[in-house]
Amino acid sequence: MLILRPLSSRSLLSRHRSFSTTLVQKMKVIPVEFREDNYGYLLIDEATNKAGAVDPYNVPKLKAAAESAGVEIIAAITTHHHFDHAGGNKDFAKEYPNAPIYGGSKQVDAVTHIVKDKDTFNIGDTILVKCLATPCHTQDSICYHATSSDATNPATGGVFTGDTLFIAGCGRFFEDKTIVYNGHEYTAGNLAFAKSVDGDNPALTRLEKIVNDNKITTGLTTIGDEKEWNPFIRLDDEGIRAATGKTTNIEVIDELRRMKNHFRG
Repeated sequence: MLILRPLSSRSLLSRHRSFSTTLVQKMKVIPVEFREDNYGYLLIDEATNKAGAVDPYNVPKLKAAAESAGVEIIAAITTHHHFDHAGGNKDFAKEYPNAPIYGGSKQVDAVTHIVKDKDTFNIGDTILVKCLATPCHTQDSICYHATSSDATNPATGGVFTGDTLFIAGCGRFFEDKTIVYNGHEYTAGNLAFAKSVDGDNPALTRLEKIVNDNKITTGLTTIGDEKEWNPFIRLDDEGIRAATGKTTNIEVIDELRRMKNHFRG
């Protein structure tokens, strides 16, 4: 895996932030920022310059990013039906009438291909996308695990989690080296909460540096990192259990979610 130098978002999207573009052999991912904390992505097969648009909330911005990168958008990939993720699908269907729109249910606007757990599809010639049903945030939440057949370790790849997993937020497990591309920029707030329930965890110092050094944190961390600093995954940790006052995993995660709902940092 190679992390390229941050692209100027002014040249890409006429915005004031910069993004990290991640390259996993022939698979390239370009984050595209919508609103204040929403992300969409271009998932690019460099062998063919074909791209899937993940959560295309703002089609003009995604189209501009694709044109800047010199790639052709051939599909929309929707993590769940909420408006800030699927709200651009109807515009996408008008702009790209021959492109499939993947999603987890009929609630996803303009969906043409409803996917279920373990379904797969391809982007270009080298990228395989595996659908992972993760019903929690919504019943139709799908995480998309993308891998490249040209990668040194094709089992690694990247996972597009929408609102299922955030950096230091709630989620489920994938391969440790899998890069996390989450749906919102909540990392600073999640870090503050993690410190309140797991303050002695040295991994949070590393996460704090990532937050301080990067306004955009998506694509900079892995599932292995989540296992070190995410309190919603570290349910067996004695410190977290003490902070919640609970003993079973179900009780701990329920209490963590309740505490996070009321946390003001």
